[in-house]
Order: sequence, then C-alpha cells, then structure tokens
Amino acid sequence: MTFLPLPGVTVISMAGDLEAANADRLDTFISRSRRQPSDHVVLDLSEVPLLGHSGLRVLLNVRAPTRRHGGDLHLAALQESPTRLLTNTGARPILTVHRNVEQAILTALRASQDPRRAP
Repeated sequence: MTFLPLPGVTVISMAGDLEAANADRLDTFISRSRRQPSDHVVLDLSEVPLLGHSGLRVLLNVRAPTRRHGGDLHLAALQESPTRLLTNTGARPILTVHRNVEQAILTALRASQDPRRAP
C-alpha cells in the first residue's frame, strides 16, 4: 500500500485481494495516512481483483466517520468482482464510486475546498 497526501485529500493505492487476511491492515493504514479526520480518502482499487465482506466492512467503517467530519470515501477504478459485491450487498448506492483515479481525485479535491465543508 502507498499513499499520497494532497490538500484535504489522502490518495491510497493498494494491490491484491482485500479480504479478511488484510482488511485490518488497510483500516490501520488509512488511519495512519490521513492528516485530518475530515480529509477525503481516495482508494485506488484498480489493482484489487477481489473484495471480500471483511474488506467491504472496512470501507463502510471508514466512510461513516469521514462523512461525519465533512469528508468522503471515494473508491476508484473498481474491477468486476468488487463492483459485483457492492451491487449484490446493496452497498453500491451508499459508496462514492468513480470510473478512474483521476476523476476521484479531482472530485475529492473540489469537495475538500468547498466552503460549506464541516471543519
């Protein structure tokens, strides 16, 4: 996993399956990578072929406090299997999903600069 801090946004890239064996590691990595609880988080999932239920739990658990503080979780470049899991579990309408990483970063940067954003 790698991260790139931007103003009000943390971009995290990962590779490999996101399932029970490493879901807690992602949760810890996200917590340590963010500068502020209100930072938007962009997850580049272009190299994640499998998203398990434990991985989905982490995504939903990151999203809730991030939104409470005025940010959002942006998922980018999902492959077919993770997209199918989000759809089948009903999580797809809840999560912010972008076609590619660039779109996710631009959206997150714009939102982080919104004056109506919670402190």
